[in-house]
Amino acid sequence: MAKIRLLTYLILILSFTSSGKTQEGIRFAEITDFEGTVEMQREGEKYWVPAEKGMVLNEGDLLRTKGGSTATVDVTGITGEEITLEVQESSQIMIAELIREQEKKLHKTLIDLAIGKVLIRAKELKSEESEFEIKTPTSIIGIRGTTFDVEVEAIE
Repeated sequence: MAKIRLLTYLILILSFTSSGKTQEGIRFAEITDFEGTVEMQREGEKYWVPAEKGMVLNEGDLLRTKGGSTATVDVTGITGEEITLEVQESSQIMIAELIREQEKKLHKTLIDLAIGKVLIRAKELKSEESEFEIKTPTSIIGIRGTTFDVEVEAIE
């Protein structure tokens, strides 16, 4: 029985490291500042937890701000590409994709804005293959480097 369990663990470890989502390939975002009530929910979890400065957001995690609240999230990459998201009040975003391919020095970032407003400050992407996109319920916007905001209003 112990040999079967050991073999199962070994297979799981090998399959995880051989997939495209090894630790080297996954980036993260960090909550660098916030005011008011800001909460996050880990991918696959049911409960929202209060945000903290320095809290790391991974792919699939959600972040929401309540009325009168804001949050600043930084995504920085190995090639010097920097993205700052200023999540405004009554907003919800998902960190949908944060991929790094070190050999090509490229990053792929996809932020899903469900509702609310986000101000984005993105330095020019260094690699031609790198992508930064923000998704809303009605569109996907790709940028190479600029400052702009995106707003999604609730349907009444």
